[in-house]
Amino acid sequence: MLKNYFKIAWRNLIKNKVYSSINILGLALGMAVAILIGLWIWDELSFDHYHQNHDRIGQVMVTQTFDGHTGTQTAMALPVAPELKSKYAADFKYVTHASWTNTFILGSGENKVSQKGMWVEADFPKMLTLKMMQGDVNALKDPSSMLITESAAKALFAGKNPMGKTVRINNKMDLKVGGVYEDLPSNSTFNDMKMLLSWDKLVSTDPYTKSAQTNWGDHSTQLFVQLNDNVDFDKVSGKIKGLSHDHFKEGNEWLLVHPMDKWHLYSNFKEGKVDGGRIQYVWLFGIIGIFVLLLACINFMNLSTARSEKRAKEVGIRKAIGSMRQQLIAQFLSESIVMALIAFVFAMIIVIAFLPMFNNLANKQMSFPWTSGSFWLLSLAFSLLTGVVSGSYPAFYLSGFNTVKVLKGTFKTGRFAALPRKVLVVIQFTVSITLIIGTIIVFKQIQFAKNRPVGYTRAGLVTVDINTPDLQGHYDAIRSDLLKTGALENMSESSSPATDIWSNQIGFDWRGKNPSINPIFGVVAVTHDFGKTIGWTIKEGRDFSRSFATDTSSILINEAAVKQIGIKEPVGETIKWNGKNYIVRGVIKNMVMNSPYIEAQPTVFTLNYGWANIITMKIKPTMAVATALARLEPVFKKYNPASPFSYKFIDDEYAHKFADEERIGNLATFFAVLAIFISSLGLFGLASFVAEQRTKEIGVRKVLGASVFNLWSMLSKDFLGLVIISCIIAIPVAWYYLNDWLKVYEYHTTISWWIFIAASVGAMAITIVTVSFQSIKAAIANPVKSLRSE
Repeated sequence: MLKNYFKIAWRNLIKNKVYSSINILGLALGMAVAILIGLWIWDELSFDHYHQNHDRIGQVMVTQTFDGHTGTQTAMALPVAPELKSKYAADFKYVTHASWTNTFILGSGENKVSQKGMWVEADFPKMLTLKMMQGDVNALKDPSSMLITESAAKALFAGKNPMGKTVRINNKMDLKVGGVYEDLPSNSTFNDMKMLLSWDKLVSTDPYTKSAQTNWGDHSTQLFVQLNDNVDFDKVSGKIKGLSHDHFKEGNEWLLVHPMDKWHLYSNFKEGKVDGGRIQYVWLFGIIGIFVLLLACINFMNLSTARSEKRAKEVGIRKAIGSMRQQLIAQFLSESIVMALIAFVFAMIIVIAFLPMFNNLANKQMSFPWTSGSFWLLSLAFSLLTGVVSGSYPAFYLSGFNTVKVLKGTFKTGRFAALPRKVLVVIQFTVSITLIIGTIIVFKQIQFAKNRPVGYTRAGLVTVDINTPDLQGHYDAIRSDLLKTGALENMSESSSPATDIWSNQIGFDWRGKNPSINPIFGVVAVTHDFGKTIGWTIKEGRDFSRSFATDTSSILINEAAVKQIGIKEPVGETIKWNGKNYIVRGVIKNMVMNSPYIEAQPTVFTLNYGWANIITMKIKPTMAVATALARLEPVFKKYNPASPFSYKFIDDEYAHKFADEERIGNLATFFAVLAIFISSLGLFGLASFVAEQRTKEIGVRKVLGASVFNLWSMLSKDFLGLVIISCIIAIPVAWYYLNDWLKVYEYHTTISWWIFIAASVGAMAITIVTVSFQSIKAAIANPVKSLRSE
């Protein structure tokens, strides 16, 4: 019996090639989107699962309240770790410091490479369960050793055995390779960590880190822990919450342990508590995947029920010779399952073809899971479920026909038979139009932020990291040699690039300050020429000047800082910082140095040549960039011969701030295009069926004098009406959800009326184009052919 079902299903599929092709293509596209989104969601949900103890690892974070504002950050005071080890030894298996990820220059003989790495304590590699390819996971117990990844070893030693080899770090210390570990996957927080250096070595060689060992107010490092078995994260967070209260009295702060399994998806905090993160995109794309697949299933339902009259006699004869309704339902479900299985094959082809492009859009490195048995079992179940869902309504609908009426020839589907199909078409286009509106608003928000005045001139700005001692202490000489090349308009140094603020500090006091508040200010140390190099705007007062020796005790503040201190005319005012008096010499127009989606942070600029981390250069606009860089490279080779000439463009660094939103926008566009295509595909099938059903009517109307335009409008207006209803439903739904989404950003665009009109007009235009092909084809057909049988 089952064999007979599938045989008949195959015959029907072959017999109706056009409708079968439309159904299979629609289902294949819907299934392909669902599979791609499923792979993306799995990659997101399995983030950091490479580490065997991912469910026991956490990061100690600190929540601080200053001036009524509460924020949670990962920067931790160094004395916290020994306190945790001594007071809560029963709760933690490992407690280990780690620096931020830095870029290091590695040298071996004549070979020099740039790699990212971290200073970590000896237990860190064991905590992350790094897979050692060579050497010992405990190698960092020896401060003179280091661990590197396979790719770093290959880049530095060109395939030779790296074990025991000496590596020159930043041209100031020598370490030996104590082990080589497997490169971490892209869905690991530490995937760009290509080397690990001993924390003990950092403490012994860096005076700043050494002095911070006992400073509870210096939050300058990261702290990772692994809990003992049967220890709960929430309970541990409750235990250690007030650990620093007796030591850090500058502000209200408390500690918590954030689990590794939540680092990626739940990274946003509000008032000291987790407040979502990328998990919202997991839900968003999961829902989109379900809806896109649903659109394809709706196509199947619509076309199957639309052809009901043609299959009515088949149902009537089967019932007359004894077929039960359950058997007919099984027959129709078998047809949809066969179609779903065929569609799944084509979906696999589409996924394989589009996976590289999808990886590029999503910034992923996903591969097709050929060897995963669970994937194929889930895919089979997914195909069967799709077949059952798409075929269920047609199966119950067709199997319910009255046998007597069908065989007497009096069966008619009725005036309301098309109502379910119309409802399904409205659902299809409501989803598609909502996606279109959402895509437009995402890109409008991105463009709004991009058009925001940044307060300085990005064009032609190039930065070089000061990552070796060779570039330190030679500012005047380096600047002189760089300007002599004729490639630069100006050059300066600073503690942070123009696109970021690396230091946030408290301890400021001023006339009239409320003693109960202790606000945080961004602090950037600069040289005299920084403002001229980046082209900032002085709103009041003056810039730093070599003509005034007292400027070493002066500061410049931005407009946000003026608003924070509440003094209308701040120039000339004295601000005390950590017990030292500074005179405000000027006010700078707010610059976008952090996220372009938030308001400018109150920031203080101080003149300090000893705090330099970045060299910033302004290339002359009349000179080609490649020519300018070629002239600058010999100067850096002269002062920093042990390092490759590595540079960044400020324009590129600023563009990276929009990467996540642009990625979401591109993915939304991809899915919106597919959704509207699948919906149009179903509309095309329905239009062709309606035109076929009304062939004789069209012939009669043409004989009676109806024009092609009259016939076209008659066949098109019903479909256009359904899309207009979809627009009316989609607009308030889209506005409600997207308005909430925009509120996430402090600096955001507004939802303009033209977006809804553009999306609606676009949807109606697509509908007219889709339906017109079949409508015009039917309207210009020769009426003699359609009426001849009469």
